[in-house]
Amino acid sequence: EIEAKYTKKMQVLRDELDLRRKTEIHEVEERKNSQISELMRNHEKAFSDIKNYYNDITLKNLALISLLKEQAEEMKKRENHLEKEKADVLLQNKQLKEPLQQAQEQVSELQKKLAHYDKDKEALTNAKARLKVTQKELKDLQWEHEVLEQRFSKVQEERDELYRKFTKAINEVQQKTGFKNLLLERKLKGLLSVLEKKEVELSEVFAASNLDPGALSLVSHKLEDVLNSKNTTIKDLQLQLARACKAHNDMLQTFEAKLTAFGIPLDNLGFKPLASPVPGQ
Repeated sequence: EIEAKYTKKMQVLRDELDLRRKTEIHEVEERKNSQISELMRNHEKAFSDIKNYYNDITLKNLALISLLKEQAEEMKKRENHLEKEKADVLLQNKQLKEPLQQAQEQVSELQKKLAHYDKDKEALTNAKARLKVTQKELKDLQWEHEVLEQRFSKVQEERDELYRKFTKAINEVQQKTGFKNLLLERKLKGLLSVLEKKEVELSEVFAASNLDPGALSLVSHKLEDVLNSKNTTIKDLQLQLARACKAHNDMLQTFEAKLTAFGIPLDNLGFKPLASPVPGQ
C-alpha cells in the first residue's frame, strides 16, 4: 500500500512535473519565438534601414557623379575659356610691354621729381611769400599810378597852358625880333649910305680945296677918328644884331626841346618857326 501510495504520488508528481516542464518548455518556446520574431523584425527593420541608407547613398552618389560630370564639363569649358583669356592676356601683355616700360620710365622720372618735391615746395612757399610782397607792391604801384595819372593830367593842363603861353611869347618875340632886326638893318644901311655920301663929299672937298699937307693931315686924322667912331658904332650894332639873332635861335631850340620832352610833335604847331641867320656866319 505504501509502495502503491508512493508510486501513485510519484506518478502524480511526475505528471505535475511533466506538465510543469511542458508548460515551462512552452513558455520558453513562446519567449524564443517572440524573441526570434522580435529579432527578425529588428533585422528586417535594420536591413530596410540599411537598404534605404545605401539606396540614398547610391542616389546621392549618382547625383554627385552627375553633378561632378556637369562641373567637370563646366570646368573644362572654363578651362578652355581661361586658355583663350590667357592667350588674350599674353597678347595684351605683349602689347602693353612697351607702354609698361614707358610707364616705368615715367615712374622713375616722377620719382626723381618727387625727390625734388621738398625743394619745390619750399620754393613754392618762398614764391607765395614773394607773391604777397609783389601784390602789396603792385597795390602801392597802382596807387602811385593813380596819383601819377592825376599829376599827369594836371601836368598836361599845365603843359597845354604853357604851350599856349609859349606860342604867344614866340609870336611876340618873333614879331619884336623881326621888327628890331629890320630897324637895325635899315639903320645900318642908312649909316652906310651916309658914310658913302660923306666920303664922296670929302673927296670932292679935298679935290676942290688947296689945303696944305699939315691941315690936310689934320683933317684926315679927324676924319679917320670920325670914321673909326662910326665903324665902332656899326660893329656894336652888328654885335647887337648877332646877339638878338642868337637869342632868337636859342629860344627856338629850347622851345623844340620842351615840345619833345612833353611828347608833342613839332608838326602840331601849325607853322614852321623862322630861324634868323646870324650875321657874319
